[in-house]
Amino acid sequence: MKFHIFTLGCKVNQYESQAMLERLENSGFEYSKSYTDADIVIVNSCTVTAASDSKAVKLMHRIRRENPHCILVLTGCMPQAFPDDVRFAEADVVLGNKSRISVVPSIQKFLMEKTRIVDVPAHDSNEKFENISLEGFTERTRAFVKIEDGCNRFCSYCIIPYARGRVRSKPLSEIQSELSKLSQKGFKEVVLVGINLSAYGQEFGINLADAVEAACSVEGIERVRLGSLEPERMDIDTIERLTKLRKLCPQFHLSLQSGCDATLKRMNRHYTTQEYSEIVKNLRNAFENCSITTDIMVGFPGETQEEFEQSLKFAEKTAFAKAHIFAYSRRPGTSADKAENQIPENIKNIRCTTMIELTNNTTQKFLESQIGKTEAVLFERVKNGFFEGHTMNYTKVIVQCSNDENLSNMIRSVIITGAENGSCTCILQP
Repeated sequence: MKFHIFTLGCKVNQYESQAMLERLENSGFEYSKSYTDADIVIVNSCTVTAASDSKAVKLMHRIRRENPHCILVLTGCMPQAFPDDVRFAEADVVLGNKSRISVVPSIQKFLMEKTRIVDVPAHDSNEKFENISLEGFTERTRAFVKIEDGCNRFCSYCIIPYARGRVRSKPLSEIQSELSKLSQKGFKEVVLVGINLSAYGQEFGINLADAVEAACSVEGIERVRLGSLEPERMDIDTIERLTKLRKLCPQFHLSLQSGCDATLKRMNRHYTTQEYSEIVKNLRNAFENCSITTDIMVGFPGETQEEFEQSLKFAEKTAFAKAHIFAYSRRPGTSADKAENQIPENIKNIRCTTMIELTNNTTQKFLESQIGKTEAVLFERVKNGFFEGHTMNYTKVIVQCSNDENLSNMIRSVIITGAENGSCTCILQP
């Protein structure tokens, strides 16, 4: 039987979809690139915003319309956070995050009994890290590796602690074992990801630096990159340990959310803009030519025009290499959803556009600062006659294809020559 997987949301979901893919293929199922001719279609959902839920529901409707006889499986954060949601009714199999590991026996049971399955056990405080690992990553030159799950923060806008449970971490020996398998499959770069990656190891009395050291120790892995980080756990001692690891890519995605202290407090974020700035300064002092990227939310309940302008000025001063800008979306089940002074959509849209314009300018300035530098690039794919790849600090570079050389999955030194359209041009060093 053929199956197809749709993955919505974060890099952790991408990792978990790959794990399901491997389990299904190892059980004799065949992956199909097309969902319309698949016997089984899996939707691995995201529930970070109400818009994410809507996207998953619309996708299920489309699957049912275009492939009405398939077995439709819904899993991921959406059913875990809202197990009784009536919008799941058309799914034949509904699995929560804890039961996703049983995707194969659940499908086999449905095939035998033709009875709808709903398996969404609640998270508990003593839950252990899910025992999964990957041996490859389909159609990618870098592999995501989940080393942490869950979050204890309870930001006022976020449902994820309910969908993912409390913080739990992959043991160091299992990280090394998984990366060894990926190295043997030819992967040169791995990205360590988690729901709250900065909280890695707190239940073991260790921290993220221990995980990065373990990853960097694996022979054949040439680059180790970090996923999104909560900033306040990046203390000076952790940074100092990380500077000693030559394989660590100097790109740090520090989730800001707002450049206004009053807004951060309403969000229940556990740092101030001054503390954030200090972390950025420490990273830039410690890592030559590092890039700082971020997420910024606009239109949070109660955000005044003055507070928005404070956030704008902070983003400009920090000079992010890249920023993901998005408008606040109400999330039922969170305290922010019940807050007064919700911002009208038209104002949120204006603020979003303004912040995007500003951060696009800081991105362009960062790219221009790379011109003339010699950097090692991992080339990943060919597009429109150019090889595309990324430097250690995740600057995207392109170089015109040569008829006699395939650069895919190769690390080559380049000289950066220009910056335009969100990437840099370069020439290969001889």
